[in-house]
Amino acid sequence: MPRSIWKGVISFGLVAIPIRVYLATESKSIHFRLLCPKHKEPIKMRRWCVEGEHEVAWNEALRGFEISKGRYVILDEKDLEKIPLPTTKAIEISRFVTEEEVQGELYFQSAYYLEPEKAAAKPYALLRKALDESKRLAIAKVAFRDREHLCALRPVDEVLLMNTLYWPDEIRSYQDLDLPERVTVNARELQMAKSLIDAMTAEFDPSEFKDEYREALLELIKAKQKGKEEIVEVEEPEPTAVADLMDALKRSVEATKKGERARKAGRKPRAA
Repeated sequence: MPRSIWKGVISFGLVAIPIRVYLATESKSIHFRLLCPKHKEPIKMRRWCVEGEHEVAWNEALRGFEISKGRYVILDEKDLEKIPLPTTKAIEISRFVTEEEVQGELYFQSAYYLEPEKAAAKPYALLRKALDESKRLAIAKVAFRDREHLCALRPVDEVLLMNTLYWPDEIRSYQDLDLPERVTVNARELQMAKSLIDAMTAEFDPSEFKDEYREALLELIKAKQKGKEEIVEVEEPEPTAVADLMDALKRSVEATKKGERARKAGRKPRAA
């Protein structure tokens, strides 16, 4: 049974639904230990007090906010619990918006499942169903893990999913990027590009995708473990020259259609 990271209520209008929050995702990344180059043993990361020349245990370390050079305001867990914000105890819904207003933007961050307390099963189900049928997202604020988050609540199957969102001032502008200006797009090339998009359009099925980098990294680790030093490198694709763009698009459409026909026939397509 997973452990909840926060508990409180979903609050909107005069309705309060007691819930618990659980992480909806987990990292599958491969983690490396940092080793000493001489002894090939793990390096310990020490929390070192320079003033007293001693190590500080993790549970003894204090939170300090520097107000001026060498002067700190110390805060502990009890101080954080006393912050006079309703969002420390409640996911406060402020409005409901259409899915199109938020989806496709840069705002989405971490995902969390919301589980109702036993006594709140009916209002939880009511909110989930109302959001589902009205095609709306609930925009709210909640405070946990030492900060207040903007968040969105939406129904996914039988559960309410909460995504924390970036605050608007956390999203960088693209204005400083060196983007192309006044590029003339050939009508035939545009039509061929749209044909390629049509040929590659399919229903999104997450189960079709897998982390191939992780698998390749595990294979590399196994090979190194067995003493194999020869690893076949993948060549970097050459950028498509402007003069070859139409030909590249045309061959891509043909290869995609051939691959789709082979897939439907139940056989593996040949490499283009």
